[in-house]
Amino acid sequence: MAIEVAKVELKTVQDASGLEALIAAGKFGADEVIAVIGKTEGNGGVNDFTRILADQAFRRVLLKHGKRSEAQIHDVPMVWSGGCDGVITPHATVFARNGKTGPADKSRLVIGTALSAELLPEDIGRPAMVQKVADAVKAAMKDAGITDPKDVHYVQTKTPLLTIDSVRDAESRHQTLACEVHDSMGVSNGTTALGIAVALGEVPMPKAEQICKDLDLYSSVASCSSGVELTQAQIVLLGNKAGAGGRYRIGHAVMRDALDIDGIYDSIRDAGIELPERPRAEDLKGRVVNCFMKCEADRRGVLRGRRQIMLDDSDVHHHRHAKAAVGGVAAMAIGDPAVFVSVDAMHQGPHGGGPVVAIVELDE
Repeated sequence: MAIEVAKVELKTVQDASGLEALIAAGKFGADEVIAVIGKTEGNGGVNDFTRILADQAFRRVLLKHGKRSEAQIHDVPMVWSGGCDGVITPHATVFARNGKTGPADKSRLVIGTALSAELLPEDIGRPAMVQKVADAVKAAMKDAGITDPKDVHYVQTKTPLLTIDSVRDAESRHQTLACEVHDSMGVSNGTTALGIAVALGEVPMPKAEQICKDLDLYSSVASCSSGVELTQAQIVLLGNKAGAGGRYRIGHAVMRDALDIDGIYDSIRDAGIELPERPRAEDLKGRVVNCFMKCEADRRGVLRGRRQIMLDDSDVHHHRHAKAAVGGVAAMAIGDPAVFVSVDAMHQGPHGGGPVVAIVELDE
């Protein structure tokens, strides 16, 4: 069955009315929903409860309108990224499988999902986590029916981070940890990105001392998020496959820095939309469903030769600076502030930049 994609706005922290409206309108059935990727309006940190509230709201709608059991709905991947700094609008992109197919002879969007083996607290930041994630990414490729890594354009993950409880668990088993609790979000994201890069052949298996240190190693399709709500790597892998049917196609590129609007348009071109040399939002003609990107402050403290203060600001965390800046660039590029911008981009794109992914609708 083909993939259907739709973006809905979150009007409140616990609002899933957009999903409910799509089901009521027959866009897809509740039981056809296979994944959700969304932005919530919390602080984006370890204790961001808005991710949990949004997750619960969307799962309640699927339970209310479908025939799947609570356990089956629990297994539907939902990746929530907290923090809508600047102009970013809280929203969710919903993926479903249904019969609304497009040209059978064209390469169109497919999705695969997988869960990794259990990730122990002591795995975070170490080769064991890289390997477990890489194995899960390969399983997601198989689930999507993709055999060539070049056909993979986006791997969105959710992985565990450290909590006081998990630290105590590791200590009770006489295990050492690679990082502290408040560093574990970035370390978990970075280690996961290396697992994706290894699975897709972008980099060789890194040495322990390279993890979260050698930032010249990165994936150009990884978007990694972490939280307290799971103990495995949750993988949502998107790519294109010939004969998949459907009307949607995906592409990717790399933003070289926070101002690289051309990187955004390059991802849209890669997805299959022809654009003029110097595009504007109106050239897209509503064909872009959403753009997904990772970003972070450049650790060198410069942007195009100019000094930056993001890393020195004690009042506003540099994650919030970077997210707001890139969110503004992305919103201007596509003419819509409901864009997926996530921070903590270690090993996800080059220094100060990050992967950018576009999903477009090519066929009526």
